[in-house]
Amino acid sequence: MKYQIIGEPLPVAVCTINPGETLISERGSMSWMTPNIKMETKGTGGLGKMIGRLASGESAFQNRFTSESGEGMIAFASSFPGSIRAFEIAPGKEMIVQKSGFLASDDTVELSVFFQKKLGAGLAGGEGFIMQKLSGTGTALIEIDGFAVEYELEAGQSMIIDNGYLAAMSATCTMDVQMNKGLKNMLFGGEGMFNTVVTGPGIIVLQTMPITGVANALIPFLPFGEKK
Repeated sequence: MKYQIIGEPLPVAVCTINPGETLISERGSMSWMTPNIKMETKGTGGLGKMIGRLASGESAFQNRFTSESGEGMIAFASSFPGSIRAFEIAPGKEMIVQKSGFLASDDTVELSVFFQKKLGAGLAGGEGFIMQKLSGTGTALIEIDGFAVEYELEAGQSMIIDNGYLAAMSATCTMDVQMNKGLKNMLFGGEGMFNTVVTGPGIIVLQTMPITGVANALIPFLPFGEKK
């Protein structure tokens, strides 16, 4: 797959694929494509993995796009203002991404459910107990809410992250939660009771505009219960 990411902050990944080459995506991700690309919707990985995908916030089925004759072009647009980032997935370079973060990839990349090993990190950390794991080999395209900021953490090096700002991390990283110190900080600081702590080694990708934060900011301006 060859790709070009254009149009930030409303980005689209325009992909060029060779004859017989296949890309996979989540339901509804395709924006436009040339007529020589065939789409096929399939459940992948057996019943267990399909149920796991439902639990991670995705559809049990994936769309497969194959170029049948000649070179084909297909575009995948982001569903929210932000960024699209490409990661090269390989053994030892697996990635963990937020729910609904996966956009598209080579069909040699495997998407599966990832459960937080520490229950507290999933329940209190704000990133969710269930995330997505990308393994196998190939290029994967990931949606980021807002601008993407990337750090590479050394072994034992940590970053404290407010809830919702973690978009992706290397599978070699570990995640935990940290309670904010001080009662006034927790009650009046506006940062909540817990933060996510990610420890290296590995890459972390942070996002500047989590969709949950945007939704919360809009709530006071929505006319709930307003009579016409």
